[in-house]
Amino acid sequence: MPRLAFESFVARRYLTAKRRQAVISVITVISVLGVAAGVMALIIALSITNGFRNTLQRSLLGATAHVSVVEKELGIGFEEWQPLPAKLAQLPHVVSATPALYSQVLFSGPQQGQGGFLKGVPESAKHERAELAKYLKQGDIARLKETPEGYPPILLGAKLAQRTGMLLDAIVTVIIPNGEITPMGARPTYPRFRVAGIFESGFFDVDNTFAYAALEDVQRVTGVPGAINAIELKLDDINTAIAVSNEAQKIVGEKLSTSPWQEQNKTVLNALKMDRVVTIITIGLIQLVAAMNILISLIMMVMEKTKDIAILVSMGARWEQIRRIFILQGLYIGAIGTAIGLALGYGLSYAAEHGRWFTLDAEIYALSYVPFEPRPLDALWVAGAALAVSFLATLYPARRATAVLPAEALRYE
Repeated sequence: MPRLAFESFVARRYLTAKRRQAVISVITVISVLGVAAGVMALIIALSITNGFRNTLQRSLLGATAHVSVVEKELGIGFEEWQPLPAKLAQLPHVVSATPALYSQVLFSGPQQGQGGFLKGVPESAKHERAELAKYLKQGDIARLKETPEGYPPILLGAKLAQRTGMLLDAIVTVIIPNGEITPMGARPTYPRFRVAGIFESGFFDVDNTFAYAALEDVQRVTGVPGAINAIELKLDDINTAIAVSNEAQKIVGEKLSTSPWQEQNKTVLNALKMDRVVTIITIGLIQLVAAMNILISLIMMVMEKTKDIAILVSMGARWEQIRRIFILQGLYIGAIGTAIGLALGYGLSYAAEHGRWFTLDAEIYALSYVPFEPRPLDALWVAGAALAVSFLATLYPARRATAVLPAEALRYE
C-alpha cells in the first residue's frame, strides 16, 4: 500500500462520514469557510495594494522623471549645463537625458484661474515628446512646432483644461509672477498661448496642474533665455534608479543634486508599504480564527473517535499512523478552504478590475477607480501560510489522539 494511503483513507472517511454529534460537522464547515474567507480577503487586499502601487507608479513615472538633476540651492537656473545631458545619457540604463525648465504659474481661462506648472521641453527631446504623444486625447504633439498668429503652442492637462474651461485651439493666458525684472523690482507678465493639445496621463496631480510648451518659448516668457532648472533621466529599468542616481551625482558635481523617483515619491510609497503590512496582519487574524476552529473540531473528533482509535491500535495501527490521520484531516480542511479562497479571491479581483466596480474621488486618491492587480506569486505564499497555520492547529489534537489507552477505551464495549 502506498505511503500514507491508509492514513489518508481514514482521514477522508472521518471528514465525510455522518456524525453522531452534528456540532462537529458544523464546526468543520465553519473551519473550511474561515480558511476560505481569510485566503480570499488576503488575495483581494493584496490585489488592491498591488493595483494602487503599480498604477500610480506607471501613471506617475510615465509623466515624470525616473531620476532628476536639480539645483541644491534655488536660483535662476543651471550654469554651463550644455555638456551634462550628453554625459548623463552615456550612463548604463539611461534612455534619455532631457533638459527642462519649470515655472510655477497661474493659468487664466474663461471659467476660472488655476495654479500649476509650465514645463519647457526642447524639440530634441524625442523620448519625452513620444511619451507625451501617448497620453494626448486631443491635438497633435507635432503642433508644438507651430506658432500660428504669433501665439506659441501649449499642451494642457485634461483636468487643468476642464477647470479653466480651455478647449483645443483656444487662447490661454499664463500669468508669470516674476516674469520681468524692472528697476522697481519683479513684476508679472501675461504671455498668451494657443492650446495645441490636451493630454491625460491618468495621474491626477499631473493632469490637474501641468502644461508643456517648447523650451525656447518657456525661457523667453519667463525671462531666462538659455537657462534650465532640471535635467530629467528616463531609464530602461526603473529599479536601477538609485544606482543611476549615485553615478549621475559624480558627473553633475557639488552644486547640483540627483534624486531617484523612489526618493521623490517616498511618502506615497511608504504609505502603500505600511498599508500592505497592516493588511496582512489584520487579515491574518481571520486565519487564526479559522485555525482555532480546526483545533476545536479535531479535539472534539478525537473525543468522539476514542473507540475507533482503540480498535485501530488493537488491529495493529501504529501511533505514528494515528497521529498522521488527524494531521491529514486538518490539512484537508486547510487545503479545501485555501482552494476555495484562492478561486474566489482571484475571480473577484479579475472581475472587479475588468468592470471597475469601485470608483474613487481622483482629487483625493489620484485615481478614478480602485485598481486590482492579483499576482500569481501571492497565491504561493498565501496558500503556504494558510496550510502552515492549519498544520500547526493539528499538532495538539494529533498528540491527544496518541494518548488514548485502548484497554480503557474498550473496557465497557
